[in-house]
Amino acid sequence: MVRLQQDPFLNELTNMFERTTDKGSVWVTLKHSSDKSKVQRNKMKTYGEKIEYKCLVRATDGKKTISTVKME
Repeated sequence: MVRLQQDPFLNELTNMFERTTDKGSVWVTLKHSSDKSKVQRNKMKTYGEKIEYKCLVRATDGKKTISTVKME
């Protein structure tokens, strides 16, 4: 999986859609994510610390997978 910055991700996503207009599919998934492990997040909640979440966006055409992270 290739993790890209937001603009290159959108350019590659556009290319994926253009390649699959006649035949094929593109799947896009979004995931609410944190860089912390579950144990670390639970400790942070216990101490009342704020947890910073991100949105992980993935796209695949079955052959190639790309992703990017969007801060909330």
